[in-house]
Amino acid sequence: MLLATQPVREKKKPAPLVKRFLDYLFVECGLAGATVTAYQRDLGEFWDHLVARDVDPSDISIEDVQKHLIELQRRGLAVSSIARHLAAIKVFLRHLFAERVLRRDVSSLIESSKRWQNIPNAVRYEQVESLLGAPEPSDEFYLRDRALLELLYATGMRVSEVVDLTLDQFNLKLGYVRCIGKGRKERIIPVGRCAIDAVEEYLEMLRPRLMGERHTDSLFLSRTGRPLDRTNMWRLVRKYAILAGVDNPLSPHTLRHCFATHLLAGGADLRVVQELLGHADLTTTQVYTHVDEAQLKRVHREFHPRP
Repeated sequence: MLLATQPVREKKKPAPLVKRFLDYLFVECGLAGATVTAYQRDLGEFWDHLVARDVDPSDISIEDVQKHLIELQRRGLAVSSIARHLAAIKVFLRHLFAERVLRRDVSSLIESSKRWQNIPNAVRYEQVESLLGAPEPSDEFYLRDRALLELLYATGMRVSEVVDLTLDQFNLKLGYVRCIGKGRKERIIPVGRCAIDAVEEYLEMLRPRLMGERHTDSLFLSRTGRPLDRTNMWRLVRKYAILAGVDNPLSPHTLRHCFATHLLAGGADLRVVQELLGHADLTTTQVYTHVDEAQLKRVHREFHPRP
């Protein structure tokens, strides 16, 4: 008796015009793969919207864009997600006009949305200290986990940047790490003594054993000798946050926020922090000044005789 098998669902390919635009972003603009993938997802939904309404690419109008955004809102997407969709669509339409596909520049009629500025979730220095001290020496992966936590807080690197770190990017003698960030932009980040010592001990005492017979230049390895991925890094940070008794939701990105917030609270120059974080725009870094303002308001309410 033959069993009926379900057909394998193939991954949907982007439309030719969308594909050409994505290639342009990756090859000519040098955007990171993850960014291009996000564009592909958002523009794929917009293209499906156009196809469903039999809209010719040369005749895309502002009304078509508005109807798509209304659909996204009805689906319950967050304002920030809709804003991201809109930004992708605007750049795509500008590209279509430049390529003489679109008859008129619809992108010039689209006003960029202004999003609410969310204050990053940062925790107090005492809580960070508890987190860094949470790994137990008796744990099999103590040296790796301690080095990972110390490096995340010491450098403020994104988790994707730490995942991609290789041995030749870390100069232990001079105390810096060469970080490859978004858009393949490179920046140099100093590393403090605590993180250097932790990484040195991990490299000497544990990493060779984790690597085994494999040959890899990735800095952080899993128990199987493969490069540690984003998901496992997130789980490790969350695990030690719970062990440290930190109530706030805490992730690798929280340590990036703590890095910036604590530097600014200690008197660091905003532009220096911008450079260390790898922000292209200073306004992105300025959000961390609001964290400090929030702290000032809390102190004022708590201690002023007439709050």
